[in-house]
Amino acid sequence: MPRNAEVIRQWTILREIERARSAGVTIDDLASLCGVTTRTIRRDLQALEEAGFPLFDDRSGDDGRTRWQINGQAFKGLAAGLTLAELCALYFSRTLLESLSGTPFRDEVERAFEKLASALTPHMRQFLDQLPRVIAVKPDPMRGRPGDRPRQQQIIARALEATLHQRQANLLYHSKSSERTKTYHVHPHRLAYAQGGLYLLAYVPEYGEVRTFAVERIQEVSLLEERFAPVDRLPDDAFPDSLGVHSGPPEHVEIEFQQAVADYVSGRSWHQSQTLREMPGGAITLTLDVCLDRALRSWILSFGPLARVASPESLAREIAGALAEAHARYPVGRETGGTGG
Repeated sequence: MPRNAEVIRQWTILREIERARSAGVTIDDLASLCGVTTRTIRRDLQALEEAGFPLFDDRSGDDGRTRWQINGQAFKGLAAGLTLAELCALYFSRTLLESLSGTPFRDEVERAFEKLASALTPHMRQFLDQLPRVIAVKPDPMRGRPGDRPRQQQIIARALEATLHQRQANLLYHSKSSERTKTYHVHPHRLAYAQGGLYLLAYVPEYGEVRTFAVERIQEVSLLEERFAPVDRLPDDAFPDSLGVHSGPPEHVEIEFQQAVADYVSGRSWHQSQTLREMPGGAITLTLDVCLDRALRSWILSFGPLARVASPESLAREIAGALAEAHARYPVGRETGGTGG
């Protein structure tokens, strides 16, 4: 079984035991919840104990059954009365700090996370560091606030539950490109925040590949009882090979920028693969290894005549065609049928 599935299951066990409080949870109940054998649950409980989580078994019930509990006293000194699950969730969500890059309060937030982390033992932190990033963030200064509407919040909650517990689901989805609504049977793998929107990355058995679904166009999420095994591990970053929200293969791209925008282009980080080369007269050449998607084309076109695609040739033809079509829409410099003097 993939390591990611094992760690998610162990996190689920830890959360369920804490939720039960003094009532505790039996191994049979945990096995039924996670869809595995009791032997697997016993191994998971041992792994959690070895990681330093204060679990213990209690046999004092009237029915004589063993129930697992967590010793809340071990974390009595936590500030603000955080539960163990809340503290752990805050700790492994620290990767979301990337979305605060460039903001004046990032340093303060990082220090706050360091204080929270100090309440965990090194072994606990090591365990939590293995948790897959089921929510990934691609920083975007123009981002909005997904999930403001109650209905969308419900959809996000169901999508996240399916992702965390590896439950198959049916999505009722409206495609913008085809302008039609279709039901997709999917294996949800991750929620990703990028380009001002929230997206669900899910494996679609019908197509045999992972596809991207914009959350605002998901009309309904129906969770199924069937579980799924994760596909090959997704990258930690959201859409790492795209300037937008595309998951296609990257290609080597070279773009020449004139002097008028050279400082602007060279002074920003557009992609982790970028390299810069100075040219005569103050111009620069920017190279990227990215998908040839709509986000890339729109970004290049935003510079108008101040940018020229040097390679690949197919992308250069696309950009040239788009600029020619835009020029044709304007009557500047042509006869307009007016009355001359």
